[in-house]
Amino acid sequence: MLNHEILQTFLQLLDEARTSGDPEPTAMNLSTVGSDGRVSSRIVLLKGADERGFRFFTNYESDKGGQLDAHPQVALCFHWKQLHQGVQVRIEGATRKLLAEESDAYFASRARQSQIGAWASLQSQTLPDRDSFEQRVAQYEKEFAGREVTRPPQWGGYVVEPDTLEFWYGAEYRLHERVRWSRHGQTWTHRLLYP
Repeated sequence: MLNHEILQTFLQLLDEARTSGDPEPTAMNLSTVGSDGRVSSRIVLLKGADERGFRFFTNYESDKGGQLDAHPQVALCFHWKQLHQGVQVRIEGATRKLLAEESDAYFASRARQSQIGAWASLQSQTLPDRDSFEQRVAQYEKEFAGREVTRPPQWGGYVVEPDTLEFWYGAEYRLHERVRWSRHGQTWTHRLLYP
């Protein structure tokens, strides 16, 4: 569980990023490790943050889903270049799947075309040609015509439960400020790091 100070600092920075003109303030780099030990990295969107951690959604059968099954330890990184002289928030911890009810609620809030896309995309699998994907989209548009699009069973959310979190504040001449928080059981402690 995140303590109040960490969560409030993060939420304040996120609010500042939203008002700074950043085109995608919820974009975060997610790094995972496969069963072969190879590290993968990609951008996903933060869909919520609270005392439990940081939430995102994906296809459980994607490459990242398989990697999360093999090794739930991940790293996240936000980089807001337009704040101050640049701000990063680095997060490390373990993932767990959200309850089906939480995934259902978020899925219901998505645009209908995004819901259809979640059914149509065999995420991370080889796509023979673009037309094949468009045919799958048309198939699911027909299947769900006139009714609500339900959440696919292979699609849902994760929460990253941090054990380490760093606030990195850019400064001139690379004299940055770094504050590292570490969790020990239910207790969080912090220390400054040299830049």
